[in-house]
Amino acid sequence: MKTAVIAGYSGLIGRQLLDLLLDDDRYSRVIALGRRTLDIENPKLIQEVVDFNELNLETESIDDVFCCLGTTIKKAGSKEQFRLVDFQFPVNLGDYCHKNGATSFSLVSSMGANSDSFVFYNQVKGEVEKAINNIGYSRVEVYRPSLLLGLRNESRTAEDMGKAFMKGLGFLFVGPLKDYKAIDSLKVAKAMISIVQDEGTGIHIHSSGELQNY
Repeated sequence: MKTAVIAGYSGLIGRQLLDLLLDDDRYSRVIALGRRTLDIENPKLIQEVVDFNELNLETESIDDVFCCLGTTIKKAGSKEQFRLVDFQFPVNLGDYCHKNGATSFSLVSSMGANSDSFVFYNQVKGEVEKAINNIGYSRVEVYRPSLLLGLRNESRTAEDMGKAFMKGLGFLFVGPLKDYKAIDSLKVAKAMISIVQDEGTGIHIHSSGELQNY
């Protein structure tokens, strides 16, 4: 039986992934890290309100880490705060968990992630992928979903308009365009918990088109 750590569990993918982890018999403990607790009761669940700049968990060992941390520049308020949440917090989490025995790290990134990109958002996503890869995990799984479909707690007007457009024209995104098709967040969560169970080591990047199969 394994111990999983999940960060960003109140977000769109994270909330669904948390439910899947709690229902999965392969995990005896699920440690959920965040700035607040959720109104959930489960004998396997340990919720810890943490400062991602000063992590100190009450656990002896960790197996699998699932990082769903992320924000928007608008919500963060500045590029500096965005980088803190989307780069520094995941790296801090990766460092801490690796030192406490974790062997796999699953990271929600984004389609278009590229450290050399002129787009700040894509650049940061690419940089955090590289930083996690350099920590030393025997296995890193990177997920690059397209526009996410699902119910968020907050409204994002531009994103909502994009969802409506993508839903209406989703049938056009086939073949080489499959990566650009909007994806249900539950598919990403299902992929994350399924793929990490496979045997193997190394760094693997999963495109949005691949994730559509879950």
